[in-house]
This record gives sequence, structure tokens and C-alpha cells, in this order.
Amino acid sequence: MYKRNKKNRVQRAGAEETVSRKEQVVDSLKLPKDLLLGASIVTLTGNREAWIENYKGIIEYSDTFVLLQGKTCQICISGKCLSIDYYTNEDMKISGCIECVRYE
Repeated sequence: MYKRNKKNRVQRAGAEETVSRKEQVVDSLKLPKDLLLGASIVTLTGNREAWIENYKGIIEYSDTFVLLQGKTCQICISGKCLSIDYYTNEDMKISGCIECVRYE
């Protein structure tokens, strides 16, 4: 169960997190968050492929990890024999043995 307090925080089972006004509007209107908030979309196919949409750029790249800049955070994909098979300004495909996806 969710409750809102006076400081516009959502409480759930003792945990608190801040919800921005923009996120509230997007949620209430049932609009796609990736378009309006600039959220990145990471789609994994097993541990062999990752498709990333809505990223801003590549920060660092090697055969053991790929560090990407999103609008709100950095996305770190680590593993073995990683390679960027395809990329444009909007999306990219990473293949190899993916061990971890981390948002920083």
C-alpha cells in the first residue's frame, strides 16, 4: 500500500523515496516514461545480447565492460568478450557474455 505525506514522498512498507512532480504527471496520464523523462531502455536477451536505447554517449569501452552515459545515470555493462556490434545516436547492441548490468 502506498501513502503520500506532506513532503510529496511515497511511503511503502517503511521505505521512502522522493517522487518528482514530472514523474507524478507521467504516471497519472499513463504516458511512456522513456520518451518524457529520457529514461534509458535496456533489453537483455539471456546473457548474450543487450540492446540499449536512449543513451547519450559511450564513456568507456573495453572487452570486459562498457560504460554509457544516460540522461539520468550511467549504465555499466560488464562481462567477458564484450563487443559493440551496432550503434547509432539512438540505440546500440552489445554482445558477449554479460555478467552484470549496473546503474550508477
